[in-house]
Amino acid sequence: MIGPGIVKVAIPGAAVALLATGSAVAFPDETPKQEVSTASSPLQLQREAPTSRDALRPPLDLSPTQAPKPKAPPVAKHLKKQAPIPKPSSVKTRASESVKAKLPPKITGIKYTTTDLNVWSTPLTGSLLTVLDKGTKVSVTGELQGAWAEIVRDGVSRWVKAEYLSATKPIDKPVEDGSPSQAACKSGSSVEDGLTPDAIRVHRAICNMFPSVTSYGGLRSGDSGSEHSSGRALDIMVRGGTGQEIADWLRANRKAMGVSELIWSQRIWTVQRSSEGWRSMEDRGGDTANHYDHVHVSVYGNSGTA
Repeated sequence: MIGPGIVKVAIPGAAVALLATGSAVAFPDETPKQEVSTASSPLQLQREAPTSRDALRPPLDLSPTQAPKPKAPPVAKHLKKQAPIPKPSSVKTRASESVKAKLPPKITGIKYTTTDLNVWSTPLTGSLLTVLDKGTKVSVTGELQGAWAEIVRDGVSRWVKAEYLSATKPIDKPVEDGSPSQAACKSGSSVEDGLTPDAIRVHRAICNMFPSVTSYGGLRSGDSGSEHSSGRALDIMVRGGTGQEIADWLRANRKAMGVSELIWSQRIWTVQRSSEGWRSMEDRGGDTANHYDHVHVSVYGNSGTA
């Protein structure tokens, strides 16, 4: 008798033997089936999808590593207690410079002009302010900038060429009877051939006043474009202080000699621009071209009175 809930199944003997050994049993009337798992939800599909191992790695930090800030150098203990030294501000600096500029220049001495001298506001790039007569007394500060010397006029700094200042007042060479001699020159008068009356006046006045000068240059017919080609120019061959003295005398007596232009020591003076005094000339290269070895005199022709 079989109790309730128990089903009686007939199993062949061979099958019983296989079950006893733990081997799989295949029934003739049953076909083996392969189980296929069926996903029950999208979340399960996501979990069961193959995942790359790289995706599981933590992200790499490729940002540049910040260099550690440099440590301040150690400070001595006795300096830590001191107050910081204040730096001058630009406002204070400009103010001090402005006050300094307003202070009158300090006068250190007195000098005299050795020729009619141009006065400039500043060296090189300044503007021409006035012309001082020869022998004018000026106050100097002793300040030099290259060829320029600082003087003081009405309490204000001004600049002139230092070479035309002297510690002693220049004295004009006296002329007898108020007019220069026109006697024939002892050094000869051959240079006067072809010269105009004014050029001859200049030659005779200089050779009598400055007998040390014995060489002159006159007519040069082939020198086109120059007063030498028309006999209206004379070159007085001289150097140094004597040359300056001759140039100054001719300028002072320009009307009596009929002088229109003077060139000496790389400077030029003309009647038309006489208020500007001596003007600088460009470097022409060499003593002769720059008129360091002679005074060039140009004349009108026959307008002199001497």
